[in-house]
Formats: sequence, structure tokens, C-alpha cells
Amino acid sequence: MDHQHDPRTRITTPITADLLRGALDLERTERGLLPHRLPAWARAQCADPQLARVESQPAGVRLAFRTRATALELDTVPTKTVYAGFPARPDGVYDLLVDGRLAGRASVAGGDTLTVDIATRTAEHRPGPIGTLRFDGLPDRLKDVEIWLPYNETTELVALRTDAPVEPAPDRGRKVWLHHGSSISHGSDAASPTTTWAALAAALGDVELINLGLGGSALLDPFTARTLRDTPADLISIKIGINVVNQDLMRLRAFVPAVHGFLDTIREGHPGTPLLVVSPILCPVVEDTPGPSALDLTALSVGQIRFRATGDPAERASGKLTLGIIRDELARIVEQRAADDPNLHYLDGRNLYGEADATALPLPDQLHPDAATHQHIAQRFAALVFTAPGPFAP
Repeated sequence: MDHQHDPRTRITTPITADLLRGALDLERTERGLLPHRLPAWARAQCADPQLARVESQPAGVRLAFRTRATALELDTVPTKTVYAGFPARPDGVYDLLVDGRLAGRASVAGGDTLTVDIATRTAEHRPGPIGTLRFDGLPDRLKDVEIWLPYNETTELVALRTDAPVEPAPDRGRKVWLHHGSSISHGSDAASPTTTWAALAAALGDVELINLGLGGSALLDPFTARTLRDTPADLISIKIGINVVNQDLMRLRAFVPAVHGFLDTIREGHPGTPLLVVSPILCPVVEDTPGPSALDLTALSVGQIRFRATGDPAERASGKLTLGIIRDELARIVEQRAADDPNLHYLDGRNLYGEADATALPLPDQLHPDAATHQHIAQRFAALVFTAPGPFAP
């Protein structure tokens, strides 16, 4: 037997930046390497625990390498989020791609636990053991291998072992698509990391994804705009609106200049890059009712998670924001700026998920799509954006 494929012989390859895609920063920890989707300087500018949690969840982050290996093991420390008083959530999913095709799917047991009390808005972190992901029976030939990390579990990478040497995957010349959005872009309730709508759309568009979807945290933060500005990319999209309403973060007076400033900052680093502004998909509970959004306590009493808007539609007159108002303003801002910026484009999110879709594919918790709806949104996005005459068409 070729010693390289002897199951008793495992080569440990240090996990370094050249084996990772989709991460913007790597933090050395006591146990290994923690991928981040915001750089350290940006994280230092905001103490919000929600942001810290979601930016460290590796949505779109994957190991990418070439190898003849038929078996591989990846040691990780996932952080499992537990909501006090609710059943345990399923373990996060890892997707294995061989030459771009799904070849395996698995989870890692163990890891740390973050227990969140929704009522008191507190969280407790408990350390746990390292877990191991295993895939074997891979084809015995030189191939491109990708391991996509769970989009919903902070994941420390500890060790990569294979039965043949690995080298970084070569650059295939695909365009880099940099996308920023809310929990839906992050992946909320998709089946796996390669079946979030953004990952599916990237595959359909044959582009390399950098996913800056930040659950609950697409809030027009200046440090996010500077991160987008400083990240090399060929195509950029930003999805704005739902988090601003759900957090009741700002009034119309602040929103419009904040959008202009966000776009100005991106343009400092990407003056001519195709830039697409996407307004929110349909979300009936906040279409015409302002936030903040809150858990529906009636549903909570029977163990269901559903959201509702708590604002008063009459407050729109004083500048409170709804999705309808935000769509109107984004369309107006893009039209105004596009007169001097021909590479700036607008997409109404209801073209991705609108009223007919809400009837056929309702949002289970009133805010987030299910796995089938991620597929639907991805196909619509690819058809409207990556296909001629869309703004990202080749």
C-alpha cells in the first residue's frame, strides 16, 4: 500500500491563512485559530455581544486545498448556542465539497456552550472539549477540497489531518463577490453552509463569496463600511433595512445621511466596482408597522419562537421607519447617486421574496426564511443579478 494512504499514517498540516477563504481576520487562541469576519480594529469599536457572536460565526468561511487524500480529519471547538427553556438546537453542519460538488455533510459534537436567556438578555459561556470531523472514501486523485464551516457556530480550528499532503487551492480566476446583509444573508435557518441563499447564489454565479451577513447587525455601522471599503472585491452588494427597523435604531432624519455615508465610504476603496443596493425582502409584520420587534409572548408560552412589531403605524409621521419607508428611500438614494455613479444599482428585495412567495413559503417565525426559501431567493438573485442584463453579469 502507498504509505501516503495508509490509514495509520496521518499528516498534520498547520491551518494557515492560505488554506482559508471568506475570513477577514484570524485570531490565535490557546487551542488554535479562530476565523473572524470583521477585523480586530472593527471589533474594538463596538462592544455589542450580538455583533461579537455573529461576526465570529464563520458564514461562508471554508478551508480550500488540493490533495490526493482519501480521508481527512478536522479538529474544532464549536460554540453551541442554547436558549434557556427551549429544546436544544441541532448541531451546526459542515459541508464537504470535492471539485465543487457536495461530497459529504457532518457535524461536530462537544465544544463550548453559550447559554442565552432571552428574557433577561444575559448569556453564560462554558468551555467544552475539542471535537473531530471525519470524512473518508474520497476519490483517490488530485482534487480541490473545500470544508465549509457551520454558519451558526463560532468555530475554533485546531488541527487538520489527512492521509496525503495538502497544498492551498489555486486561484481559479473567479470574481470575488463581497456581500453584506442581515441574518438572512448570514444564513439563518438554511440547511447547511453551502445552502444559505448567498452561498447558493455564488455557486450559480460562479463567483467566490465573502459573506459579511451579520445576523441582527446590518446597522449601517461605519466600521462595517470601512471593512467593505478595505476588502478586495470585484462585485459588492449590501442589503439594508430589516435590522434598522427591528432594533428601532434610528429615525428617517438619521437613516438617509447614514446610507449616503455608508456608500461614500465603500466608494473610497471601490470607486468603479459594480455596487448593488438591495432593499428588504417582504416581511409582513414590519412592512407598515415600525419596530422595535419583540418575541411574541403568546407563541413563547407554547414553546414557539415568533416575532412581532411593537411600534404604532401612526409613528411613521414622526420619522419612525418601516420596510416600506426604507424601500422608498433606498430607491430614491440610488437613483439620485446613479446619475454620477453608473456602476451603482438597486434591487427591490420583494423581487426576491414578495407577496406571492409569502403565501407559498411563509416565514416560520415571521422574520426568517426556511431552507426551501433560501433556495428560492438564491435562484431569483442569480437570475436578476448574475444573468444578463443584471448588474453582475459577465
